[in-house]
Amino acid sequence: MTTGTSKPFSIIFLLLASILGTVISEPTANKSGDQFLANQTFKTFKHKRLRTYLRKINKPAVKTVQSPDGDLIDCVVSHLQPAFDHPHLKGMKPLEPPKRPIENATTESSFQLWTVSGESCPKGTVPIRTTTEKDVIRASTFQRFGRKIIRRDIMSSDHEHAVAFLWVISGTFGDDLNSIEAGWQVSPELYGDIYPRFFTYWTSDAYQTTGCYNLLCSGFVQTNNKIAMGAAISPTSLVNNRQLDIDVMIWKDPKHGHWWLELGSGLLVGYWPSFLFSHLQNHASMIQFGGEIVNSRSMGFHTSTQMGSGHFADEGFGKASYFRNLQLVDWDNNLIPLSNLQLLADNPNCYDIKAGKNNIWGDYFYYGGPGRNSRCP
Repeated sequence: MTTGTSKPFSIIFLLLASILGTVISEPTANKSGDQFLANQTFKTFKHKRLRTYLRKINKPAVKTVQSPDGDLIDCVVSHLQPAFDHPHLKGMKPLEPPKRPIENATTESSFQLWTVSGESCPKGTVPIRTTTEKDVIRASTFQRFGRKIIRRDIMSSDHEHAVAFLWVISGTFGDDLNSIEAGWQVSPELYGDIYPRFFTYWTSDAYQTTGCYNLLCSGFVQTNNKIAMGAAISPTSLVNNRQLDIDVMIWKDPKHGHWWLELGSGLLVGYWPSFLFSHLQNHASMIQFGGEIVNSRSMGFHTSTQMGSGHFADEGFGKASYFRNLQLVDWDNNLIPLSNLQLLADNPNCYDIKAGKNNIWGDYFYYGGPGRNSRCP
C-alpha cells in the first residue's frame, strides 16, 4: 500500500500561514524604535512560551543517555511519563502485561542506536527522547508539534517524510477516524535528520485535535525500559547484503480492551488505553500495511524521496523492502491468516507493490521505489 499525502488544502494552509507571518512582521506607522521594541517583546514572549512548553513535555530524568546520533534519552520514572498527565490516568501506574496472542520467549536484542554501547534505563523507568528547542521550532506551532502536519513547504525536502508502518483503523475516513500506527519513519521535520526511526502515532478524530507521535502528548502508556520512541534504528539493511527486519504486533487485550504494542520476540512496549478512542474501543474495521511518502511537488516534478529501500518490488529480496508473515488477531486472541488482502499503489510508476505467499514468510509483499525517475517525471 502506498499513499500520497499531497492535497489541495495543504497549499491553501501554506498560503494562509505565509500571509499571517507577513502581517506579524510588517512594519507599522509608529515612530522609529517602536517597531523594534514591539518585535523584541514578541520574540521574548515567544521564547518564554517555548521554554515553558519544553519544561512541560520533558519530564524529570533519573538518568540521561547520550546517543551517538546526538539524541539525549531521558530515563523517566514510569508513572511520571506524559501519558499520566491525562485526567483519566492521574495518580495511576502502568498496567501489568496482558496475555499475548502467542507466547514468545522475550529476547534482549537491541535495534536502536542509543543502546549500542550497552546503555539502558533502570527498571521502573521508561526511555524518552528529549525534545529540543530546534525540534519545536521546526513545527508550525506549539499546538501542532508532535502531530501530523497538514502544512507542507513544497520547495523544501526537509518537509517530506517516508514511512513504513502497520495501520489499525476504525470509523469512517471522515472526522471520526480512529487510527493507531507503528513502524519506522524518516522525518527531517520531526527529528532534524534522515535516520530511520521507530515511531508510533494515534488519533481519534482524523488527526485534527487528538493524538501525536510517540510520547509527545498524553496517550500511549509505555511499560518497557529498553525501547525509546522516536530513537534511531541501528543496524539497518544493506542492498545486496544483510537484510534485517523488526517484528511489530498491535492487538487488543480482550480482558481490559486496551491496544498493546509488541516488538521483536515478545518485547512488550506499552499500550494505548481504550478510552482514547470511540470506534477502536470495540474493534478495528481495517488493517493496512505498507509505505507512505509525503508527495510534495517542486517546480512541477515528482519528489525524489525514496520509499522503502528506493527499489521497486520486482527487484525482490536483497533490494526491495518487504513486509512478511502478515497475520491478524481474532476475538479469541489467536493469530490467524489474512483474508481479503487487497493491494493499492497510488503512483505505480513511482512506487509499486507485489504480494506473494510461501511456507516460510506466509503472506508477504515487496514494495517501494525511487520516486522521480524516467517513468515518474
